[in-house]
Amino acid sequence: MTSLTCFKAYDIRGRLGEDIDEDIARRIGRAFAEVLQARRVVIGRDCRASSGALAAATVEGLLAAGVEVLDLGLSGTEEMYFATSHFEACGGICVTASHNPMDYNGMKMVRAGSAPLGADTGLDAVRALAESQAFGRVRAGGSLKPAEGARAAYVDRVLSFVDVGALRPLTILVNAGNGAAGPTFDAIAAGLEAKAAPLRFVRMHHEPDGSFPNGIPNPLLAENQPPTAAAVVAAGADFGVAWDGDFDRCFLFDHAGRFIAGEYVVGLLAEVFLAKEPGASIVHDPRVVWNTLDIVERAGGRAVQSRTGHAFLKQALRDAGAVYGGEISAHHYFRDFVACDSGMIPWLLVAELLGRSGRSLAELVDGRIAAFPSSGEINFRVADVPAAIARVRAAMEPEALSVDETDGISLAYADWRFNLRGSNTEPLLRLNVEARGERALVDAAVARLRGLIG
Repeated sequence: MTSLTCFKAYDIRGRLGEDIDEDIARRIGRAFAEVLQARRVVIGRDCRASSGALAAATVEGLLAAGVEVLDLGLSGTEEMYFATSHFEACGGICVTASHNPMDYNGMKMVRAGSAPLGADTGLDAVRALAESQAFGRVRAGGSLKPAEGARAAYVDRVLSFVDVGALRPLTILVNAGNGAAGPTFDAIAAGLEAKAAPLRFVRMHHEPDGSFPNGIPNPLLAENQPPTAAAVVAAGADFGVAWDGDFDRCFLFDHAGRFIAGEYVVGLLAEVFLAKEPGASIVHDPRVVWNTLDIVERAGGRAVQSRTGHAFLKQALRDAGAVYGGEISAHHYFRDFVACDSGMIPWLLVAELLGRSGRSLAELVDGRIAAFPSSGEINFRVADVPAAIARVRAAMEPEALSVDETDGISLAYADWRFNLRGSNTEPLLRLNVEARGERALVDAAVARLRGLIG
Protein backbone atom coordinates (compact mmCIF):
# COMPACT_ATOMS: atom_id res chain seq x y z
CA MET A 1 0.00 0.00 0.00
CA THR A 2 1.52 3.30 -1.13
CA SER A 3 1.33 6.26 1.24
CA LEU A 4 -0.36 9.33 -0.25
CA THR A 5 1.86 12.30 0.55
CA CYS A 6 -0.62 14.87 -0.79
CA PHE A 7 -2.72 14.73 2.41
CA LYS A 8 -1.81 17.67 4.68
CA ALA A 9 -3.15 18.89 8.03
CA TYR A 10 -6.48 20.09 6.63
CA ASP A 11 -6.45 19.75 2.86
CA ILE A 12 -4.79 17.99 -0.07
CA ARG A 13 -1.84 19.54 -1.84
CA GLY A 14 1.17 18.27 -3.73
CA ARG A 15 3.42 18.24 -6.74
CA LEU A 16 1.81 17.06 -9.97
CA GLY A 17 2.96 13.64 -11.13
CA GLU A 18 4.67 12.95 -7.80
CA ASP A 19 2.17 13.56 -5.00
CA ILE A 20 -1.05 13.90 -6.98
CA ASP A 21 -2.30 12.79 -10.40
CA GLU A 22 -5.57 11.75 -12.02
CA ASP A 23 -5.49 8.22 -10.59
CA ILE A 24 -4.98 9.57 -7.07
CA ALA A 25 -7.75 12.13 -7.62
CA ARG A 26 -10.10 9.36 -8.73
CA ARG A 27 -9.28 7.34 -5.60
CA ILE A 28 -9.77 10.38 -3.38
CA GLY A 29 -13.18 11.07 -4.94
CA ARG A 30 -14.27 7.48 -4.36
CA ALA A 31 -12.96 7.46 -0.79
CA PHE A 32 -14.55 10.84 -0.02
CA ALA A 33 -17.95 9.54 -1.13
CA GLU A 34 -17.69 6.26 0.80
CA VAL A 35 -16.37 7.74 4.04
CA LEU A 36 -19.04 10.46 4.07
CA GLN A 37 -21.70 8.03 2.78
CA ALA A 38 -22.46 10.79 0.32
CA ARG A 39 -25.48 10.95 -1.91
CA ARG A 40 -24.83 14.44 -3.33
CA VAL A 41 -21.48 16.26 -3.66
CA VAL A 42 -20.65 19.70 -5.04
CA ILE A 43 -17.42 20.11 -7.03
CA GLY A 44 -15.63 23.18 -8.38
CA ARG A 45 -12.17 23.97 -9.70
CA ASP A 46 -9.72 26.82 -10.18
CA CYS A 47 -8.18 27.82 -13.51
CA ARG A 48 -4.91 25.87 -13.36
CA ALA A 49 -4.15 23.86 -16.48
CA SER A 50 -4.31 20.59 -14.53
CA SER A 51 -7.49 21.36 -12.57
CA GLY A 52 -9.96 20.32 -15.27
CA ALA A 53 -8.50 16.83 -15.64
CA LEU A 54 -8.13 16.35 -11.88
CA ALA A 55 -11.72 17.47 -11.32
CA ALA A 56 -12.95 15.09 -14.02
CA ALA A 57 -11.06 12.20 -12.41
CA THR A 58 -12.48 13.11 -9.00
CA VAL A 59 -15.96 13.06 -10.53
CA GLU A 60 -15.29 9.57 -11.89
CA GLY A 61 -14.55 8.39 -8.36
CA LEU A 62 -17.68 10.04 -7.02
CA LEU A 63 -19.85 8.55 -9.76
CA ALA A 64 -18.49 5.06 -9.05
CA ALA A 65 -19.87 5.50 -5.53
CA GLY A 66 -23.32 6.36 -6.93
CA VAL A 67 -23.15 10.06 -6.09
CA GLU A 68 -25.17 12.88 -7.63
CA VAL A 69 -22.44 15.40 -8.54
CA LEU A 70 -23.30 19.09 -8.91
CA ASP A 71 -20.60 20.82 -10.98
CA LEU A 72 -19.80 24.50 -10.35
CA GLY A 73 -17.16 24.56 -13.10
CA LEU A 74 -14.61 27.36 -12.77
CA SER A 75 -15.25 28.83 -9.34
CA GLY A 76 -13.75 29.93 -6.08
CA THR A 77 -13.36 27.71 -3.04
CA GLU A 78 -15.89 29.83 -1.17
CA GLU A 79 -18.48 29.19 -3.88
CA MET A 80 -18.07 25.47 -3.16
CA TYR A 81 -18.47 26.11 0.58
CA PHE A 82 -21.67 28.06 0.01
CA ALA A 83 -23.12 25.65 -2.57
CA THR A 84 -22.55 22.62 -0.31
CA SER A 85 -25.02 24.05 2.19
CA HIS A 86 -27.26 25.72 -0.40
CA PHE A 87 -27.90 22.41 -2.19
CA GLU A 88 -27.96 20.41 1.07
CA ALA A 89 -25.09 18.28 -0.25
CA CYS A 90 -23.25 15.69 1.80
CA GLY A 91 -19.92 17.30 1.00
CA GLY A 92 -18.00 19.57 -1.32
CA ILE A 93 -14.64 19.56 -3.13
CA CYS A 94 -12.74 22.37 -4.84
CA VAL A 95 -9.77 21.31 -6.98
CA THR A 96 -7.24 24.07 -6.35
CA ALA A 97 -3.65 24.76 -5.42
CA SER A 98 -4.50 28.34 -4.49
CA HIS A 99 -1.16 30.23 -4.32
CA ASN A 100 1.20 27.27 -4.65
CA PRO A 101 3.78 26.97 -7.49
CA MET A 102 2.81 26.07 -11.06
CA ASP A 103 3.60 22.38 -10.70
CA TYR A 104 1.26 21.90 -7.71
CA ASN A 105 -2.41 21.15 -7.33
CA GLY A 106 -4.74 19.87 -4.63
CA MET A 107 -8.21 19.91 -3.10
CA LYS A 108 -10.13 21.65 -0.35
CA MET A 109 -13.01 19.66 1.14
CA VAL A 110 -15.97 20.08 3.47
CA ARG A 111 -18.62 17.82 4.97
CA ALA A 112 -22.38 18.35 5.09
CA GLY A 113 -23.32 21.81 6.29
CA SER A 114 -19.98 23.07 4.91
CA ALA A 115 -18.32 21.81 8.10
CA PRO A 116 -14.52 21.41 7.97
CA LEU A 117 -13.08 18.02 7.09
CA GLY A 118 -10.17 17.65 9.49
CA ALA A 119 -7.98 14.73 10.49
CA ASP A 120 -10.42 13.56 13.16
CA THR A 121 -13.59 14.40 11.23
CA GLY A 122 -12.99 12.29 8.15
CA LEU A 123 -9.81 13.38 6.37
CA ASP A 124 -7.67 10.62 7.89
CA ALA A 125 -10.33 8.06 6.98
CA VAL A 126 -10.46 9.36 3.40
CA ARG A 127 -6.70 9.05 3.20
CA ALA A 128 -6.67 5.51 4.59
CA LEU A 129 -9.32 4.32 2.16
CA ALA A 130 -7.72 6.06 -0.83
CA GLU A 131 -4.41 4.40 0.09
CA SER A 132 -5.82 0.90 0.64
CA GLN A 133 -8.33 1.11 -2.24
CA ALA A 134 -10.54 -1.30 -0.26
CA PHE A 135 -13.62 0.26 -1.84
CA GLY A 136 -17.11 -1.16 -1.72
CA ARG A 137 -18.88 -2.32 -4.85
CA VAL A 138 -19.45 0.12 -7.71
CA ARG A 139 -22.87 1.68 -7.21
CA ALA A 140 -25.32 2.58 -9.94
CA GLY A 141 -27.28 5.81 -10.00
CA GLY A 142 -24.44 8.33 -10.09
CA SER A 143 -25.05 11.47 -12.15
CA LEU A 144 -23.25 14.65 -13.16
CA LYS A 145 -25.14 17.89 -13.72
CA PRO A 146 -24.42 21.62 -13.58
CA ALA A 147 -25.10 23.33 -10.25
CA GLU A 148 -27.80 25.58 -11.69
CA GLY A 149 -28.42 28.85 -9.88
CA ALA A 150 -25.40 28.41 -7.62
CA ARG A 151 -23.62 31.65 -8.49
CA ALA A 152 -26.76 33.80 -8.34
CA ALA A 153 -27.59 32.45 -4.88
CA TYR A 154 -23.97 32.97 -3.78
CA VAL A 155 -23.99 36.59 -4.99
CA ASP A 156 -27.21 37.24 -3.09
CA ARG A 157 -25.67 35.91 0.11
CA VAL A 158 -22.45 37.95 -0.31
CA LEU A 159 -24.39 41.16 -0.99
CA SER A 160 -26.56 40.55 2.09
CA PHE A 161 -23.54 41.55 4.20
CA VAL A 162 -23.46 45.15 2.95
CA ASP A 163 -25.93 48.01 3.37
CA VAL A 164 -25.82 49.54 -0.11
CA GLY A 165 -27.46 52.70 1.22
CA ALA A 166 -24.43 53.32 3.45
CA LEU A 167 -21.97 53.26 0.54
CA ARG A 168 -20.47 56.48 -0.80
CA PRO A 169 -18.86 56.98 -4.21
CA LEU A 170 -15.58 55.07 -4.29
CA THR A 171 -13.10 53.92 -6.91
CA ILE A 172 -11.74 50.46 -6.12
CA LEU A 173 -8.84 48.77 -7.94
CA VAL A 174 -9.30 44.99 -8.10
CA ASN A 175 -6.52 42.55 -9.04
CA ALA A 176 -7.71 38.99 -9.71
CA GLY A 177 -4.16 37.82 -10.45
CA ASN A 178 -5.43 35.85 -13.49
CA GLY A 179 -6.94 33.40 -11.00
CA ALA A 180 -10.54 32.30 -10.61
CA ALA A 181 -11.81 35.57 -9.08
CA GLY A 182 -12.64 37.53 -12.25
CA PRO A 183 -15.98 36.01 -13.36
CA THR A 184 -17.28 35.78 -9.80
CA PHE A 185 -16.32 39.38 -9.09
CA ASP A 186 -18.12 40.46 -12.26
CA ALA A 187 -21.29 38.78 -11.02
CA ILE A 188 -20.98 40.62 -7.69
CA ALA A 189 -20.30 43.92 -9.46
CA ALA A 190 -23.40 43.41 -11.62
CA GLY A 191 -25.42 42.78 -8.47
CA LEU A 192 -24.11 46.00 -6.94
CA GLU A 193 -24.90 47.94 -10.13
CA ALA A 194 -28.46 46.60 -10.05
CA LYS A 195 -28.78 48.03 -6.55
CA ALA A 196 -27.37 51.38 -7.74
CA ALA A 197 -24.27 51.08 -5.54
CA PRO A 198 -22.02 54.15 -6.14
CA LEU A 199 -18.87 52.09 -6.71
CA ARG A 200 -16.51 52.28 -9.69
CA PHE A 201 -14.13 49.41 -10.34
CA VAL A 202 -10.80 49.33 -12.15
CA ARG A 203 -9.94 45.74 -13.11
CA MET A 204 -6.39 44.38 -13.31
CA HIS A 205 -5.14 40.93 -14.47
CA HIS A 206 -8.79 40.04 -14.57
CA GLU A 207 -9.08 37.14 -17.02
CA PRO A 208 -8.54 33.62 -15.62
CA ASP A 209 -5.35 32.18 -17.13
CA GLY A 210 -3.81 29.03 -15.72
CA SER A 211 -0.41 29.96 -17.14
CA PHE A 212 -0.40 32.94 -14.74
CA PRO A 213 1.33 35.37 -17.11
CA ASN A 214 1.72 37.91 -14.30
CA GLY A 215 3.02 35.40 -11.75
CA ILE A 216 1.35 33.06 -9.25
CA PRO A 217 -1.34 35.09 -7.44
CA ASN A 218 -0.05 35.26 -3.87
CA PRO A 219 -0.40 38.89 -2.70
CA LEU A 220 0.91 38.03 0.77
CA LEU A 221 4.46 37.93 -0.64
CA ALA A 222 6.09 41.36 -0.48
CA GLU A 223 7.64 40.92 -3.93
CA ASN A 224 4.16 40.48 -5.46
CA GLN A 225 2.66 43.65 -3.98
CA PRO A 226 4.26 46.54 -5.98
CA PRO A 227 2.23 46.07 -9.22
CA THR A 228 -1.07 46.31 -7.32
CA ALA A 229 0.22 49.22 -5.24
CA ALA A 230 1.29 51.14 -8.35
CA ALA A 231 -2.02 50.43 -10.08
CA VAL A 232 -3.99 51.77 -7.10
CA VAL A 233 -2.09 55.04 -7.25
CA ALA A 234 -2.30 55.27 -11.06
CA ALA A 235 -6.06 54.75 -10.96
CA GLY A 236 -6.55 57.30 -8.20
CA ALA A 237 -8.40 54.56 -6.34
CA ASP A 238 -9.71 54.91 -2.80
CA PHE A 239 -8.34 51.47 -2.03
CA GLY A 240 -7.18 48.30 -3.75
CA VAL A 241 -8.11 44.62 -3.44
CA ALA A 242 -6.07 41.59 -4.55
CA TRP A 243 -6.92 37.90 -4.32
CA ASP A 244 -5.05 34.61 -4.41
CA GLY A 245 -5.78 31.92 -7.00
CA ASP A 246 -9.00 30.55 -5.50
CA PHE A 247 -9.89 33.95 -3.94
CA ASP A 248 -10.63 32.69 -0.45
CA ARG A 249 -8.13 35.30 0.81
CA CYS A 250 -8.56 39.06 0.40
CA PHE A 251 -5.68 41.56 0.56
CA LEU A 252 -6.11 45.33 0.88
CA PHE A 253 -4.09 48.38 -0.16
CA ASP A 254 -4.81 51.95 0.89
CA HIS A 255 -5.10 54.90 -1.54
CA ALA A 256 -1.32 55.46 -1.45
CA GLY A 257 -0.64 51.85 -2.41
CA ARG A 258 0.40 50.76 1.08
CA PHE A 259 -0.26 47.08 1.77
CA ILE A 260 -2.39 46.67 4.91
CA ALA A 261 -1.14 43.77 7.01
CA GLY A 262 -3.73 41.14 7.85
CA GLU A 263 -3.95 41.77 11.60
CA TYR A 264 -5.16 45.33 11.03
CA VAL A 265 -7.86 44.11 8.63
CA VAL A 266 -8.95 41.56 11.25
CA GLY A 267 -9.23 44.42 13.74
CA LEU A 268 -11.28 46.54 11.33
CA LEU A 269 -13.73 43.73 10.60
CA ALA A 270 -14.00 42.80 14.28
CA GLU A 271 -14.97 46.41 14.98
CA VAL A 272 -17.55 46.35 12.16
CA PHE A 273 -19.27 43.24 13.52
CA LEU A 274 -19.15 44.32 17.16
CA ALA A 275 -20.87 47.58 16.18
CA LYS A 276 -23.62 45.52 14.55
CA GLU A 277 -23.76 42.83 17.25
CA PRO A 278 -22.50 44.10 20.65
CA GLY A 279 -20.97 41.46 22.89
CA ALA A 280 -20.38 39.00 20.05
CA SER A 281 -17.48 36.55 19.96
CA ILE A 282 -14.56 37.12 17.57
CA VAL A 283 -12.14 34.30 16.67
CA HIS A 284 -8.48 35.02 15.91
CA ASP A 285 -5.32 33.02 15.30
CA PRO A 286 -2.36 33.14 17.73
CA ARG A 287 0.29 34.67 15.49
CA VAL A 288 -0.33 38.42 15.97
CA VAL A 289 -2.99 39.21 18.55
CA TRP A 290 -2.55 42.44 20.51
CA ASN A 291 -4.28 44.78 18.06
CA THR A 292 -7.28 42.45 17.77
CA LEU A 293 -7.51 41.87 21.53
CA ASP A 294 -7.42 45.61 22.21
CA ILE A 295 -10.18 46.33 19.70
CA VAL A 296 -12.41 43.48 20.88
CA GLU A 297 -12.00 44.47 24.53
CA ARG A 298 -12.73 48.15 23.83
CA ALA A 299 -15.85 47.18 21.87
CA GLY A 300 -17.14 44.86 24.60
CA GLY A 301 -16.72 41.65 22.61
CA ARG A 302 -15.26 38.26 23.52
CA ALA A 303 -12.00 37.17 21.88
CA VAL A 304 -11.54 33.45 21.17
CA GLN A 305 -8.14 32.10 20.11
CA SER A 306 -7.85 29.22 17.64
CA ARG A 307 -5.03 27.23 16.13
CA THR A 308 -3.96 28.56 12.72
CA GLY A 309 -5.59 27.01 9.64
CA HIS A 310 -8.97 27.17 7.99
CA ALA A 311 -10.27 23.88 9.39
CA PHE A 312 -9.41 24.96 12.94
CA LEU A 313 -10.79 28.51 12.60
CA LYS A 314 -14.05 27.25 11.15
CA GLN A 315 -14.53 24.77 13.97
CA ALA A 316 -13.72 27.43 16.57
CA LEU A 317 -16.21 29.78 14.92
CA ARG A 318 -18.90 27.12 15.14
CA ASP A 319 -18.02 26.07 18.69
CA ALA A 320 -18.07 29.67 19.98
CA GLY A 321 -21.03 30.81 17.89
CA ALA A 322 -18.77 33.66 16.82
CA VAL A 323 -20.02 36.21 14.30
CA TYR A 324 -16.59 36.62 12.66
CA GLY A 325 -13.09 35.17 12.70
CA GLY A 326 -9.89 36.30 11.01
CA GLU A 327 -6.33 35.17 10.37
CA ILE A 328 -3.39 37.41 9.59
CA SER A 329 -2.93 35.40 6.37
CA ALA A 330 -6.07 37.18 5.03
CA HIS A 331 -8.59 34.41 5.60
CA HIS A 332 -11.81 35.91 6.98
CA TYR A 333 -14.64 33.72 8.32
CA PHE A 334 -18.29 34.66 8.73
CA ARG A 335 -20.97 32.93 10.78
CA ASP A 336 -23.64 33.97 8.27
CA PHE A 337 -21.61 32.67 5.33
CA VAL A 338 -21.98 29.00 6.31
CA ALA A 339 -19.30 29.61 8.99
CA CYS A 340 -16.67 29.65 6.23
CA ASP A 341 -14.12 32.02 4.75
CA SER A 342 -14.76 34.45 1.92
CA GLY A 343 -12.45 36.71 -0.05
CA MET A 344 -15.33 38.79 -1.42
CA ILE A 345 -17.18 39.79 1.75
CA PRO A 346 -14.24 41.63 3.43
CA TRP A 347 -13.69 44.31 0.82
CA LEU A 348 -17.43 45.00 0.67
CA LEU A 349 -17.50 45.52 4.44
CA VAL A 350 -14.50 47.85 4.20
CA ALA A 351 -16.26 49.85 1.47
CA GLU A 352 -19.30 50.17 3.74
CA LEU A 353 -17.06 51.19 6.68
CA LEU A 354 -15.48 53.94 4.58
CA GLY A 355 -18.96 55.15 3.68
CA ARG A 356 -20.22 55.16 7.26
CA SER A 357 -17.10 56.73 8.78
CA GLY A 358 -16.30 59.26 6.06
CA ARG A 359 -12.64 58.35 6.57
CA SER A 360 -10.07 56.74 4.28
CA LEU A 361 -8.70 53.25 4.82
CA ALA A 362 -5.33 54.82 5.72
CA GLU A 363 -6.97 56.95 8.41
CA LEU A 364 -8.74 53.93 9.85
CA VAL A 365 -5.54 51.88 10.29
CA ASP A 366 -2.78 54.47 10.87
CA GLY A 367 -3.37 54.68 14.62
CA ARG A 368 -3.57 50.91 14.98
CA ILE A 369 -0.30 50.36 13.11
CA ALA A 370 1.44 52.93 15.32
CA ALA A 371 0.01 51.41 18.51
CA PHE A 372 0.82 47.80 17.64
CA PRO A 373 3.66 47.53 15.09
CA SER A 374 4.44 44.05 13.76
CA SER A 375 7.09 42.30 11.71
CA GLY A 376 4.96 40.58 9.10
CA GLU A 377 5.39 36.82 8.77
CA ILE A 378 9.04 35.85 8.24
CA ASN A 379 9.73 32.38 6.82
CA PHE A 380 12.82 30.28 7.47
CA ARG A 381 13.89 27.06 5.77
CA VAL A 382 15.58 24.94 8.43
CA ALA A 383 16.71 21.34 8.45
CA ASP A 384 14.74 20.44 11.59
CA VAL A 385 11.71 22.57 12.48
CA PRO A 386 11.03 21.06 15.96
CA ALA A 387 14.72 21.37 16.90
CA ALA A 388 14.77 25.04 15.86
CA ILE A 389 11.66 25.79 17.93
CA ALA A 390 13.17 23.97 20.93
CA ARG A 391 16.39 25.96 20.60
CA VAL A 392 14.54 29.30 20.56
CA ARG A 393 12.31 28.25 23.44
CA ALA A 394 15.24 27.24 25.63
CA ALA A 395 16.87 30.62 25.12
CA MET A 396 13.78 32.83 25.34
CA GLU A 397 11.34 31.21 27.78
CA PRO A 398 13.18 32.12 31.02
CA GLU A 399 12.48 35.82 30.40
CA ALA A 400 8.88 35.38 29.23
CA LEU A 401 5.85 36.54 31.21
CA SER A 402 3.59 33.99 29.53
CA VAL A 403 3.85 30.93 27.30
CA ASP A 404 1.12 29.76 24.92
CA GLU A 405 1.28 26.51 22.93
CA THR A 406 -1.94 26.87 20.92
CA ASP A 407 0.13 26.77 17.72
CA GLY A 408 3.88 26.38 17.95
CA ILE A 409 5.02 28.63 20.79
CA SER A 410 3.99 32.18 21.67
CA LEU A 411 6.11 33.96 24.27
CA ALA A 412 5.03 37.33 25.64
CA TYR A 413 7.06 39.98 27.45
CA ALA A 414 6.10 43.37 28.87
CA ASP A 415 6.18 45.26 25.57
CA TRP A 416 6.55 42.65 22.84
CA ARG A 417 5.68 39.07 21.97
CA PHE A 418 6.40 36.51 19.26
CA ASN A 419 4.90 33.37 17.76
CA LEU A 420 7.06 30.68 16.16
CA ARG A 421 5.42 27.74 14.41
CA GLY A 422 5.98 25.18 11.69
CA SER A 423 3.86 25.59 8.57
CA ASN A 424 0.94 23.19 8.18
CA THR A 425 1.39 23.03 4.41
CA GLU A 426 5.08 23.72 3.63
CA PRO A 427 8.48 22.77 5.15
CA LEU A 428 8.92 26.19 6.73
CA LEU A 429 9.36 27.80 10.13
CA ARG A 430 7.21 30.94 10.46
CA LEU A 431 7.97 33.86 12.81
CA ASN A 432 5.75 36.78 13.78
CA VAL A 433 6.76 39.54 16.21
CA GLU A 434 4.63 42.39 17.57
CA ALA A 435 5.14 45.20 20.08
CA ARG A 436 3.35 47.94 21.93
CA GLY A 437 4.07 51.34 20.44
CA GLU A 438 7.74 51.05 19.44
CA ARG A 439 8.84 49.73 16.06
CA ALA A 440 12.41 49.47 17.37
CA LEU A 441 11.29 46.70 19.74
CA VAL A 442 10.08 44.64 16.79
CA ASP A 443 13.30 45.14 14.84
CA ALA A 444 15.49 44.23 17.82
CA ALA A 445 13.47 41.11 18.58
CA VAL A 446 13.57 39.94 14.97
CA ALA A 447 17.35 40.34 14.89
CA ARG A 448 17.73 38.37 18.11
CA LEU A 449 15.44 35.56 16.99
CA ARG A 450 17.10 35.32 13.57
CA GLY A 451 20.36 34.62 15.34
CA LEU A 452 18.80 31.85 17.40
CA ILE A 453 17.01 30.24 14.45
CA GLY A 454 20.20 30.29 12.40
